[in-house]
Amino acid sequence: MSWDRQVTIKTPQEIALMREAGRINAEALAAARALVRPGVTTADLNAAAEEVLRKYGCYSPFKGYPGPYPYPASTNVSVNHELVHGIPGKRRLKEGDIVSVDCGTVYEGYVGDAAFTEMVGEVSDEARRLVAATEGALFAGIAQMVAGNHLGDVSAAIQAYAEERGFHVTREYTGHGVGRAMHEGPQAPNYGTPGRGMVLRAGMTIALEPMLLVGTPYTKVLPDQWTVSSADGSLTAHFEHTIAVTENGPLILTTQGDGSILDGKWK
Repeated sequence: MSWDRQVTIKTPQEIALMREAGRINAEALAAARALVRPGVTTADLNAAAEEVLRKYGCYSPFKGYPGPYPYPASTNVSVNHELVHGIPGKRRLKEGDIVSVDCGTVYEGYVGDAAFTEMVGEVSDEARRLVAATEGALFAGIAQMVAGNHLGDVSAAIQAYAEERGFHVTREYTGHGVGRAMHEGPQAPNYGTPGRGMVLRAGMTIALEPMLLVGTPYTKVLPDQWTVSSADGSLTAHFEHTIAVTENGPLILTTQGDGSILDGKWK
């Protein structure tokens, strides 16, 4: 099925519901992020996010997601070489790790989807640069989420930001539209050509998620059949926000702030 045929234009009322889903999702991620330190398990981070979702009577679309077997948690927690889809469990974080947490929230039938990568204590210079570049690539892409731009403008901005800093973007996993379903059209790759692809229109809602790797753009799926790792075992990082295209520019839906891209995160 063509991704283009799955694109839905949201009404202001629907975007307001997605904004609430995004705020709750941001609170869940903040709870997980506040726990990040040596000795904490990846299951602890998942539990912190789940507690917030329960408080609001929400749930994560990740839990029970179909695959080799239904996904067992509300978040993905991925450490170091693990790029995405890490299953939370007994693994304890240690000094020098970097950990990515990805969470989704369903509120009144609408989805918010976002992720962050956090450093555990003192990390290597390479890890610090990777995390900064991944977050910067996200905001470079968000800045291009303007009605009338092409999706290729967004993808190219992410790719250029990453590669100018010496990192790779994965070509095997992408961002995606989001709304009543966690995965809608359009597909939003982390690489592309300016001026190419779908024209962005007000009311589109897309989850951008740069996934950067140190040593290679290639990945592999680990034996648990969910966790995606860099093919060479090198460090990876992942950031994500759900964005609405509006007549007044991009609006970040998955934040506890006002949704502006110039709120101190990126310039």
